[in-house]
Amino acid sequence: MVADALGSVGVIVAAVIIRITDWTWVDPVCAAVIGLWILPRTSRLGSRAVRILVQSSPPELDLATLERDLEQLPDVIEVHDLHVWTLTSGMDAMSVHLMTAETADHHRVLDAARTLLVDRYDITHSTFQVEPDSHHGCHDVAW
Repeated sequence: MVADALGSVGVIVAAVIIRITDWTWVDPVCAAVIGLWILPRTSRLGSRAVRILVQSSPPELDLATLERDLEQLPDVIEVHDLHVWTLTSGMDAMSVHLMTAETADHHRVLDAARTLLVDRYDITHSTFQVEPDSHHGCHDVAW
């Protein structure tokens, strides 16, 4: 809204200058200045939109560190199929498989993983698949 307001003020100022001085070249100069002022903001917005459309992970997120932090949770043996993507500005989502010890309390593992994501990574939308280490088949997915 501020960009629109400033653009409108620039057009009005240019119109007043043209009216008073008959300097018609002020109009294209004003348009160029407004365009140059808007361009970097449009570029940032476009970049964020493309990252959302291609479901890219947030640029500030280190996936290797997140994976390591999840692996360090009690009873977690392995982490695989970790995916993090941006749903919309300021809202990230994650899905992951957590392989646990056969005797693990899955509720405790889920609570610890959810707390880790919210507190350390600010990810509030997550899906966990908890599987015992005796389970086979997840690594057979060919894609």
